[in-house]
Amino acid sequence: MSDRIVGAEVILTSPTRNFVTLKVTTDDGVVGYGDATLNGRELAVASYLRDHVAPLLIGRDARRIEDTWQYLYRGGYWRRGPVTMAAIGAVDVALWDIKGKTLGQPVYQLLGGAVRDRVLGYTHATGWELPALLDSVRERTERGFQAVRAQMGVPGLDTVYGVFRDARAYEPAGRGAAPVEEVWDTDAYLRAAPEVLAGLRAEVGPELKLLHDAHHRLTPQQAARLGRALEPVDLFWLEDVTPAENQEALRLVRRHTTVPLALGEVFNTVWDCQRLVTEQLIDFVRTCVSHAGGISHLRRILQLAELYQVRGAPHGPSDVSPVALGASLHVGLATPNFAIQEYMGYDPLVHEVFPHAWAYADGHLTPGDAPGIGVGLDEELAARFPYEPAYLPVARRRDGSMTDW
Repeated sequence: MSDRIVGAEVILTSPTRNFVTLKVTTDDGVVGYGDATLNGRELAVASYLRDHVAPLLIGRDARRIEDTWQYLYRGGYWRRGPVTMAAIGAVDVALWDIKGKTLGQPVYQLLGGAVRDRVLGYTHATGWELPALLDSVRERTERGFQAVRAQMGVPGLDTVYGVFRDARAYEPAGRGAAPVEEVWDTDAYLRAAPEVLAGLRAEVGPELKLLHDAHHRLTPQQAARLGRALEPVDLFWLEDVTPAENQEALRLVRRHTTVPLALGEVFNTVWDCQRLVTEQLIDFVRTCVSHAGGISHLRRILQLAELYQVRGAPHGPSDVSPVALGASLHVGLATPNFAIQEYMGYDPLVHEVFPHAWAYADGHLTPGDAPGIGVGLDEELAARFPYEPAYLPVARRRDGSMTDW
């Protein structure tokens, strides 16, 4: 057995939404899959992989995962950023998949074995007003979820990052040649959110873990104000209160509220997270396995976070593929400071295209014991769903100026 890489193929498929999958094959016929989906920029990552990374993999030893990671990261002068790190992440996950299959072990066993029996998951609930939000939350808890992210509408607006007046399901990416433009009003949001979330808590009781996402749209002062107002709600976390680029902003927020803070889904490296972790400006780091360089680099981020009592909570909506979710669950099962995994669920068609060993039950997820990552790809079925342009919405304030999504 030489385990030399003889093939690296990029597969785009769109079974209800776009996914970018890297298929790596060794000379022994072992196949590994990695996810490189970058919502709204899928073709950029596909090209990066197909035109610049895949040719470099041919002939390399698939067993040398860390060396390959270093080669792709340090060997590229233009490094970091979401496109590069998603590409590297896909390679890394595919190689871990191959190693597990070659050794006949699930990846979590290769990471030191399980430190927990299952991984707590949270899902999304939305409703324009409190009664609709309550119905949405109750539907999730009836499915066993013990942690729910709650998002509400804002009076005077038509849509709010996936919350619709007509009770459509949350779907952040819209099909089309250009993003949908929404209108945003921060003052109206700051008036509405504390009232609705307090009403929700009063109805659901103290046990349910409630999460809320501000989607990077607040100034430091606004974020501090919101955090203080939400303290009686006892949130599991308040997510993305300020733009991630302005890490200094979290100092002000920390001084004025004790609400737990989660940040980092748009981060791509441990260096992006370093200050927020080492200065304990956040409580949960949300880097995603497919956007932050794969299993190898996500583990580095979580190991740094563990030193500062910051917990892992990887980004995992339905715009990262079941391959990425599987990889994240292997990390979660084997990582002491892993807290929770985002799980929106997938359309049944996605489950058909990506058959998998991971499973959801009673509010928790498990990666399964299949060798490797435990996620496959039905290439014949995938080929029936070609790529379609789709973008996250963009938002403008009432005066027409752009704000963060």
